[in-house]
Amino acid sequence: MRAVVQRVDRCGLIADGQPQGEIEKGLLVLAGFQSSDDEKAMRYMIDKIAGLRIFEDENGHMNLSARDLGLSLYLVPNFTLYGDCRHGRRPGFSAGAPVADAEPMFARFVELARQEAGVPILSGVFQAHMIIDPVLNGPVTLLIDSDKQF
Repeated sequence: MRAVVQRVDRCGLIADGQPQGEIEKGLLVLAGFQSSDDEKAMRYMIDKIAGLRIFEDENGHMNLSARDLGLSLYLVPNFTLYGDCRHGRRPGFSAGAPVADAEPMFARFVELARQEAGVPILSGVFQAHMIIDPVLNGPVTLLIDSDKQF
């Protein structure tokens, strides 16, 4: 599983023309899956993301997490995180989980996040055309991989 995590001051999302909600200060999380991902990988990612110490403390140092501050996570499915751009100009997506696998994986990821993250969770809509409107803070953008490749 892979995620792009961005610290936001606000983030709204529209899926297929329908507003889905908005968070104030928190994290926008773009999440991609491969077929081998399991609940262990999902739990690792949830704990890692909710516990990332990327919010400033009273001294201006990044020592606090979304969990510490009770900030929201906006989880958004994004199959392009497994896009391979090494050859040619058209990315290949064969490393990502097929739709039939990825859709229930994303649903389970959201369910587990609601149970275990300890913070409010909003989610995007699987296979919808989404317009995401984040106000990035920092910007702080991190890449996380459950296989710990980076």
